[in-house]
Amino acid sequence: MAIKATVFKAALQIADMDRHYYADHALTLARHPSETDERMMVRLLAFALYADESLAFGRGMSNDDEPDLWQKDLTGAIERWVDVGLPDERAIRKACGRADQVVVISYGRAANIWWNENRSKLQRLNNLTVLNLSSETTQALAALASRNMQLQCTLQENDIMLTSAAGMIEIEPVVWQGSFRSANA
Repeated sequence: MAIKATVFKAALQIADMDRHYYADHALTLARHPSETDERMMVRLLAFALYADESLAFGRGMSNDDEPDLWQKDLTGAIERWVDVGLPDERAIRKACGRADQVVVISYGRAANIWWNENRSKLQRLNNLTVLNLSSETTQALAALASRNMQLQCTLQENDIMLTSAAGMIEIEPVVWQGSFRSANA
């Protein structure tokens, strides 16, 4: 018998001063059996960074042709493709051909190695943004994970603050390529 996904609920309040986006989102996250709390919470952070009414979780780990998050326009064209982790360079190139903007949020001990191995090929992609989160940040995010979460995310300039009853985290992504939350983000 296959192990089923674990369902997490998140009530996420977003105050994005840069984009003038203020909204409450009731999110349901299905954590794949092989996914860690750390990865799931990075997906949730990615949602907060690029929140939009049309941004949705994809099947990511379950389907190679779908990202962790994506935003489509009314015609079904992909406006934004977001992957977390250390995706294959060929998959990133393919995503850049399918979407207007592609964002990779890398994390983990191997992130620097992954970036050094792929940098020269990825820097040719004009619609790609690569962000990196420190291990301390992602471990602190994992500590906030619970089956029913109440989270508040405040974004202003490059400052991100995520708060819950379990604590508060200040998040500072490092931009490896592209621009962090450009004006049209």
